[in-house]
Amino acid sequence: MAKPVHAAIGDTWLRCLICQSDEFRERQVKLNSFGLELLKLAWADESATGLICWQCGYVHLFVNRDIRLSRVRRK
Repeated sequence: MAKPVHAAIGDTWLRCLICQSDEFRERQVKLNSFGLELLKLAWADESATGLICWQCGYVHLFVNRDIRLSRVRRK
């Protein structure tokens, strides 16, 4: 199972837009376009970082490559 992470862009730490949790599960997501799907070139589509809220499951997508992830330290 994935470990929870905290995420930041620059000096701004991210929180879930729905429940305000600051713990996420990270996953790469393909941003498929109709044209490349039609031509069977979906592998060439851009990808995004998906941050799935650990608490409510809302999916946040980021194409910003400056996103920084750090593991949540459990006590």
